[in-house]
Amino acid sequence: MHLYLISVDDSCQDSTNTETESQSAFDKLMDAHQALKKENKMVYEELGKLQREKIELDKELRQRKFGIGFLIDGADNSKTNFFTGFPSYDAFNWALELCTPTLPKSKHLCPGDVFLLILMKVKLNLLNQDLAYRFQISDSAVSRIINGGLPEIAKTLAFLVRWPEKEEILRTLPSVFKPTYSRCRVIIDCTEFFIERSRNLTVRAITWSNYKHHNTLKVLVGISPTGAVSFISKAFGGRVSDKVITQKSGIVDLLEVNDQVLADRGFLIEEELASRGATIAMPSFTRGVKQLSMRNVEQSRKLARVIIHVERMMERLKNFKLLCNLIPISLVPHIDNIILICAAISNLKPKLVK
Repeated sequence: MHLYLISVDDSCQDSTNTETESQSAFDKLMDAHQALKKENKMVYEELGKLQREKIELDKELRQRKFGIGFLIDGADNSKTNFFTGFPSYDAFNWALELCTPTLPKSKHLCPGDVFLLILMKVKLNLLNQDLAYRFQISDSAVSRIINGGLPEIAKTLAFLVRWPEKEEILRTLPSVFKPTYSRCRVIIDCTEFFIERSRNLTVRAITWSNYKHHNTLKVLVGISPTGAVSFISKAFGGRVSDKVITQKSGIVDLLEVNDQVLADRGFLIEEELASRGATIAMPSFTRGVKQLSMRNVEQSRKLARVIIHVERMMERLKNFKLLCNLIPISLVPHIDNIILICAAISNLKPKLVK
């Protein structure tokens, strides 16, 4: 009997010890669980902090790197106009959507950045190395993008420079033209762009301009009475006369019977226009004339009031720094595309004549 009681006491003691050990293990597990919860909370807080830092750093990077995001961050359209020539970001974005399918592909730049890079070259005439630093790509990549992108952008935006129908001209004719030049179809003038001196003697001779005393390329520009560019010829060497450029440009073939062309002195194309039933109005020549008649003076004054608008458009074109500075030989093959792009963008700006 005594032995049985001892055995029962030992069994109870073992059970108590087991329960104590289980409680101790449970308490340890709970402590570990609480520690893990606390650690997990700290990890989530740190993750949130890192995510917020990443957002700020991404924003800072967009601001430091030249890209389409740089234009988006602008409070107004001044950045877009300064860097691209487009009057607004909406106009830039609209043109980007049109051009994206044909823009050169880049591993490092999105289509918007590619478009912006090319336009910055045209608008600001930045060095390729400058653009490479800004967009964080190589100098050779910049050259490839520019050489591949200029023809495609020009081809896509070419529809913005169009020859309007006569009915449209009459319907939108500004009041300043109506008293004297109601039949005006186009105002024409030639303009020259300075280029680097070529090593090729033949090219050097063809591009020499006696008027500018420099090697130049010359184009004929026509604007509608409202001031929009409606015609651009191919580029000719600066040696070629205004008359020859007009004859070879194809603009005469676009004229119709009773059309009137306004031009400055030097466009001796009366016979060519007469073959189309059109006429030309120019200021009176003063060479060899002691004094103009009152009638000629008045006609020249009235004509100068409307011809001035073609000069204003030329100024818009030469707001693109690539055209108003010395054009490098490497870009001369692209000159027609460059001028067309500048004219297309200029036509998106408010009318010169209302």
